[in-house]
Amino acid sequence: MTAAFAPRSGHPVARAVACVHEALDVVADAPVWSLDAAEAGAALLDLTAEIARLQELRLRVAAHAHTVEVGGTVGATSTANWWAHEARLTRPETHRMMRLARSLDTPRHDPVREALATGRVHLDQAQVVVDAVDDLPAEYVDGDTRLRAEEFLLGQARHHDAIALRRLGKRLIEVIAPEHADAVEAARLEREEAAARAAARLTMTDDGHGKTHGRFTIPTHHAAMLRTALLALAAPKHQHAVNGAGTSAERRPGPERMGQAFCEYLERYPTDRLPDAGGTAATIVVTMEMESLVGGLRAAQLHTGETISASEARRLACQAGIVPAVLDGAGQPLDVGRTRRLFTKAQRIAMALRDGGCTAEGCDWPPGLCHGHHVIPWHLGGDTSLTNGRLLCPRHHARAHDPAYETRTLPGGKIAFHRRC
Repeated sequence: MTAAFAPRSGHPVARAVACVHEALDVVADAPVWSLDAAEAGAALLDLTAEIARLQELRLRVAAHAHTVEVGGTVGATSTANWWAHEARLTRPETHRMMRLARSLDTPRHDPVREALATGRVHLDQAQVVVDAVDDLPAEYVDGDTRLRAEEFLLGQARHHDAIALRRLGKRLIEVIAPEHADAVEAARLEREEAAARAAARLTMTDDGHGKTHGRFTIPTHHAAMLRTALLALAAPKHQHAVNGAGTSAERRPGPERMGQAFCEYLERYPTDRLPDAGGTAATIVVTMEMESLVGGLRAAQLHTGETISASEARRLACQAGIVPAVLDGAGQPLDVGRTRRLFTKAQRIAMALRDGGCTAEGCDWPPGLCHGHHVIPWHLGGDTSLTNGRLLCPRHHARAHDPAYETRTLPGGKIAFHRRC
């Protein structure tokens, strides 16, 4: 045993580390060619389990090192930074492991720590379980339910890798508190959609050699629209390229507004100008229950598999790029879109002349960038007429369909929004 790995104290952990080092020294040069298939497989699985056990010990020591402020005597700003410097690890890696170490150091995650300590789960699985349980909403989940959730995921870890386990973790509320699943799912989707809208970006750069390079970040359901359109354009029977007619010639000053314009382009691009895919127009279909259409919380589903919140589906039902498929309580289709829900070109022109642009107070978006909005929602019996229509920009149109806001008509005909208490 080298002096560098000699135990510095009589502590059981220090002695165990020294023993591991000594055992590995013994087999450092041992040939493995003589292992038969069964022995090699067994050794591989046993090593995987033992590495998981060592990972738990490392995290347990890391949590204690954080408590006693290891690295403080040399001026390190944190134990994680000291660890990264001394062990030549990256700082993101040590900070990620330190966060997990501190989580496992709390009694609420004792089952995960014990599973890792016995090699029943791997480090990435442990991280997934901790994240999923910590993400459960406190208003719906008490301590006992949280414990059941953790034990459920640990049981599933015997059959699923970390990626599949993360998918199960996202649906965990449906298993442990199914009566709250719809409300939790609706809140999660609306948070994700709001964050995705805020993060929308589009940048394009001409390299001067006939090519333009771009980067974008858009909400997932807008990406589904884009993917559907591109697949249709790339189909072998496609006879000619389609000119993308933008909805506005107004110059976008920055990536944020360019991102919003890109989303608007995807929503409003006429699907009848795309080639057929599989014999039907390349159209996104949103499936939702009647209860959600008239104000419920249950999530809607795109035909491509993605889910969106009920409020987002209600907003998209006003646009030409989405066909709403409404189901009754037994899951039977009640309605699969009606063209009369859309304002005609003549009605849009008349509204443009009358409204002059977005009718939200303080908004100056021009008519060409606005949506036609039903004052009395179409799904609640409102007709598609000039008297029941007004122009709203994409942002204010989304707000008009957001249940978190109340819409008030001002004396001059404009509307204002107020967050509900």
